[in-house]
Amino acid sequence: MKPYQRSIRVGSRIREELAFILRKEIQDPRLAETTITGVEVSRDLRIAKIYFVPFGGIFDCQLVMSGFVKARGYLKRLLAQRLGLRYMPELNFFYDESFDYGDRIERLLKQLDTDRHDG
Repeated sequence: MKPYQRSIRVGSRIREELAFILRKEIQDPRLAETTITGVEVSRDLRIAKIYFVPFGGIFDCQLVMSGFVKARGYLKRLLAQRLGLRYMPELNFFYDESFDYGDRIERLLKQLDTDRHDG
């Protein structure tokens, strides 16, 4: 097995191009302040899991998700033109919860530090 699989390279390209498209070409305000945090492409290049974080956090998650669902076909078409793949993966969008998890851990650590100094 190659140490750097094609699916990883394709995922990286999808992430780069999609970030550019969201910044420069999408007019939907629901997607304007969205960051693409990662893309995982299946080994057979049929499915791409795209992870995102909205600027407003989890509160805007459903709003952004509806924007991605509506724009899915358009985004797939644009990506297909730019990437030149024989088969463009199906795009599936997921809220990236890792930022919320990290924020929660940071708050707990600060609380422990405050409790230690107060006690």
